[in-house]
Parts: sequence; structure tokens; C-alpha cells
Amino acid sequence: MKRQFDDLQLGSIELFCLAAELSSFTAAAVAAGVTPAAVSRSVSRLEERLGVRLFVRTTRQIRLTDEGRSYYEQSRTALAQLVDAERQISGQHATPAGRLRISLPTPYAHYRVLPVLPAFRERYPEVEIDVHISNRNVDFADDTYDLSVRGRAPDDSTLIARKLEDAEMVVVATPGYLRRHGTPQTLEELAAHECIQFERPSSGRRLAWTFKVEGEEIEIPTTGSYGTSEDALGGATLARAGAGLFQTYRFVVEQDLRDGSLVEVLQQFGGNTRPFVLLYPHARHVSRRVRAFVDFLVEKFEG
Repeated sequence: MKRQFDDLQLGSIELFCLAAELSSFTAAAVAAGVTPAAVSRSVSRLEERLGVRLFVRTTRQIRLTDEGRSYYEQSRTALAQLVDAERQISGQHATPAGRLRISLPTPYAHYRVLPVLPAFRERYPEVEIDVHISNRNVDFADDTYDLSVRGRAPDDSTLIARKLEDAEMVVVATPGYLRRHGTPQTLEELAAHECIQFERPSSGRRLAWTFKVEGEEIEIPTTGSYGTSEDALGGATLARAGAGLFQTYRFVVEQDLRDGSLVEVLQQFGGNTRPFVLLYPHARHVSRRVRAFVDFLVEKFEG
């Protein structure tokens, strides 16, 4: 096989990836134990070799160009494969290591994944974790995430989907709200109540509430004076303040239900669930830290 890279070029790619991750030549230089000028020269060599600009440079910051982002994503994957290959051959493959980037929706982040991350790092102390918390879908082709958790599996054959759990939905309100406005006994009575709304980020539409009636799941449009978007936990905070009824995941309010600060209503129409799915790119080579994290979450939540 004809040699494509010399040692200097491979080192330049490593320094380029480090600068891209840290958004700074200076920070990359400190992390690599070289001078900022050495990082700058390495990036310039790559740009000359490729014939494109990899960074937009200003006096205050650097940022990847579109070509730079594409080159970074592919280079990062290639370098990670080399590291894993060396670990496997040298017998170090039992210890996943490196930086793991995950994207999580707000409720699942705060009430499911973030609380168990210390246990994951205790098991795999050489793995560093960056968490992106947002209810918007991420594009693995454009973003630099290794995994994401979302509410459904997209129609995308390039992604592997593992369902973690079916999370039960409940409708809750404070005892004070129910004293003032009464406790609904039927789904039709929701029309007379303040039903706190959540706007779906993907469509901008307000999310219908779901219930089970005679074993069939149905959707009920509701109305209310309070609307939230982006952060699904905003509705739970409003409900705790006595603003109205709110439908949310049981795991978000289970402590409130235990201590009586919130009350579950319409239990006879409960039992409906929404899924949470773990997504990651389908590839012949999946890094050991990704495999370790997938196995860890499945162990914790799959059911």
C-alpha cells in the first residue's frame, strides 16, 4: 500500500482535532504540550495540503468552516479507531477511554441519565463525558455527538436504535389548585381546567395529552393560559406552583407524588406511555467507550 501520511501530517491532524474540540489554538497547545505557533503551523500545513480553509480566525476566537467541520468529524472518528485498535492489540481494550459526547432531552437528562453518570465514570474512569441537553433532534452527520436519546427512532438506516424504556405519563396538580377548581373525573372535564401546554420543538405544535380508554390510547387536545417550549420541565415547575394541571412523565414527579406536593388525577385513564430510544451511528467500528455507555444505559433502563 502506498504511504499517504508521514509522521508530521498525522501529528498535524491530531493538533487540528484538538484545536477544533477546544475552539482555541492556545488551549490546544497547552493540552498537547507545544506552543500555539506549532498548532497554527500544523493547521496551515493541513489547509495547504487540502486546499481549503479549516478555520475562520479572528483576534478573539477560531471556528470551523463547513469544510473544517466535515474534516474534523471524519478525522476524529479515524483517530479514535486507531486508538482503539492499539488498545485491542496491546491488551488494553478492556478499559474504554476518551471523550464521549451525548445529547439528551431535558426530562431524561435530569431525571434519568445525569444521576447515573457518576456510576458510569466510577466503572470507566478514563472516559470523559460532554452532555448536550436539548429537546431538539441532533444530526449525526453535522454534529459531533456519539450518541443521543430521543422520544422515538427516526426513519434513518444509518442509525442504530435501542429502546431504553416506555415511560409512563401522569396528569398532576397541587392540592391547592384542586381545592380551588375541583378534581376532574372525566376527560371531558379537562376543557374547564387550566391545562399547562408544551410546544413540540420539531413542529411548533402544542402536544396533545394521551390517555387510555378501554385499552386504547387516545389523544385529547387541551387548552390553557400557560404555554412552555424547549424545556419540558417548565410545565412541571408551573404545576408545582399551582398554575394548573400538567401531563408529564411519572419519573419527573414521583418525589412530588410521594410527599403530597402534587396529586395524580384521572388515574382511571392512565397507563399510557412514551418511549425513550438510544441512538448512535451504524458503523463497522463503534468505539469501546460508546459500546460501554450503550451497555450501561441498557442495563439501567431497558425493560
